Amino acid sequence: MSKRAVAAIFACVAAILGTSAAAAIAQSPRFPDVPADHYAHEAVEWAAQVGVTTGYEDGTFKPARPLSKRHAVVFMERYYDEILQASESADFTRGDMMVLLKAINDGTLRRTEGASMDLGGVCPSPLVVQTDWFPESEQGALYHLIGDDYTVDASNQRVRGSMVLDGTDLGIEFEVRSGGPAIGFSPVSSHMYADDSIHLGLASTDSQMRRWDDAPLVSVVAPLEKSPQMIMWDPQTYPNVHSIADLGREGVTVNVFGGGVFSSVLVAQGTLSREQVDASYDGAPARFVSEGGAIAQEGFATLDVYTYEHVHQQWGRPVAFQLLHDAGFEVYRQNIAVRPRDLESMRPCLERLVPVIQRAVISFTASPDRANATIVDAVDKYRSFWTYTPDMAAFAAQAQRAFGLVGNGPDSTVGNFEATRVQRVLDGLLPVLGDNLPFLAEDLYTNEFIDDSIGF
Repeated sequence: MSKRAVAAIFACVAAILGTSAAAAIAQSPRFPDVPADHYAHEAVEWAAQVGVTTGYEDGTFKPARPLSKRHAVVFMERYYDEILQASESADFTRGDMMVLLKAINDGTLRRTEGASMDLGGVCPSPLVVQTDWFPESEQGALYHLIGDDYTVDASNQRVRGSMVLDGTDLGIEFEVRSGGPAIGFSPVSSHMYADDSIHLGLASTDSQMRRWDDAPLVSVVAPLEKSPQMIMWDPQTYPNVHSIADLGREGVTVNVFGGGVFSSVLVAQGTLSREQVDASYDGAPARFVSEGGAIAQEGFATLDVYTYEHVHQQWGRPVAFQLLHDAGFEVYRQNIAVRPRDLESMRPCLERLVPVIQRAVISFTASPDRANATIVDAVDKYRSFWTYTPDMAAFAAQAQRAFGLVGNGPDSTVGNFEATRVQRVLDGLLPVLGDNLPFLAEDLYTNEFIDDSIGF
């Protein structure tokens, strides 16, 4: 049964019996996670008023939580006990039940969140997001929001189209801009301060900390729960290595990009030794291959796990890896962020936009093909050194699920930030950042626009 089945059942039963649900609804929402503009607000308020539901002990209803078969039965039993006050009733017949179930199945009872998702008049159009690299499946939630009428600006490496979510037009245009070489390898935050036409940008927790003085950003939603960054190694060469800590104990050279901070954090933690870290990695497979897997190497689980087995023919076999997140470097990566100075002016937009992005994460994860096709098409039209095939995009989408890169945090919500986790990242970076920092961990993010009811 779908996430909206509860509301559908309540609304349909009320309609069948001629009950005026609105008359029974309190003036203010009784559940903070079912506000007045929520699609299920009226039905949930009615159900609580008449005794069909009581919500959870913490005072929430959790409208996005999947409905179990047991709870569906409980709701219907309460409906019969509290409303019909009978074991059977001619007012609600077997035929009515079949109409109800078919309507749920067909989706005809489900109100879209059209009013709350309408971004016209509250968000800029086009709404512009600056990414940190070429289009790739890790940005799938963003490309999921671009309609089929999109156009590709190959010269500037931008994709623009109507902003949509699962068939609903959101009332504005949406533009996703490539980063990396498209912006001269400038950091996203710095580029945002040089170009006021950009409203949102991709950020990572460590980068926000390092650049706070010159180009601060505040993250408002995290499409990825874990960073895809990893360290990989050859399982044939090192059959007894199962983690980055094992690489440390074995004294294996770890080849990483220069300028990053995660290796310094792992050294400070004692996971690696300083002598092991070689910051000469240039992104090419040549050294890893030529040394026969004698070294370990930085990479991305959504890309390199696939390419080393299926694309780099000179290697052509699986690699083993561990995510940096699981080794203790728990940064949020590719968060959607704004300039602090724009937070107030963007507030009406963010109140509607952030829940839309949360829903897009879930929708893309369930059905990535359309967005992946847009991503592949854009990369193909850019005609740069970067290549991205349909198989690579499909693997990346599957890997995000399989490796836990997308999902809820320790709660039942997707896209929010865990305060203690951000503080741990800051504490781990203190040896790199130094003392007397001009920010606190809570300055780097806000959960105020997050819809706590939206989750996997």
